[in-house]
Amino acid sequence: MPPGVHLAVVDPGVGGARRALALRDHEGRVHVGPDNGLLIPAAETFGGVEAAHELTNSEYALESVSRTFHGRDLFAPAAAHIALGVPLAELGPPIDPEALARLDLPKPEIGQTRIRGTVLSIDRFGNMQLNVERSHLEQVGVIPGTRLELEVGPERYYAVAARTFADARQGDLILYEDSYRNIAVAISGGNAAQMFGAREGQDLRIHVNVP
Repeated sequence: MPPGVHLAVVDPGVGGARRALALRDHEGRVHVGPDNGLLIPAAETFGGVEAAHELTNSEYALESVSRTFHGRDLFAPAAAHIALGVPLAELGPPIDPEALARLDLPKPEIGQTRIRGTVLSIDRFGNMQLNVERSHLEQVGVIPGTRLELEVGPERYYAVAARTFADARQGDLILYEDSYRNIAVAISGGNAAQMFGAREGQDLRIHVNVP
């Protein structure tokens, strides 16, 4: 996404003790949303949090703020005012970036010939997004065309690193970089998660030196 004001609301704690935030990263993007860890990975992608403020100034919210619809009544008005040039400091008091809530995202384990990753999400096609990036694959010598073995629980299958689905035949199991720049596992024309019996949060091992 280009620099600008980015509004994100995934907020199961709405109406509770969690704070409402506007924060700026080191490349100038502003992120607006709840203080539950949602905004931090985006900000850290662009150099980390440069400034953070709690949304407490009622002048930049709707007149009546509901307990359960802060996306409409609090976050969206604040994002609109920021886009019109209102400084973050006008929205509320500063917050130490170290005091912000963070998500406990798992880190991959990189060995000489294998990677131990985690299934972060599964889309409606059964593609499995991992906590693995292209740089991790490059560390173990994986490039497009590399033959691999994937292990989820007791199941092990051969796969190939691919650039796109067009590189694979129907039914081939592939490892590719998705639109979020995470590495994902898919079957061309099939459902990889169903084949593996995989679920979100499950370990997946990538074995590289495959004959």
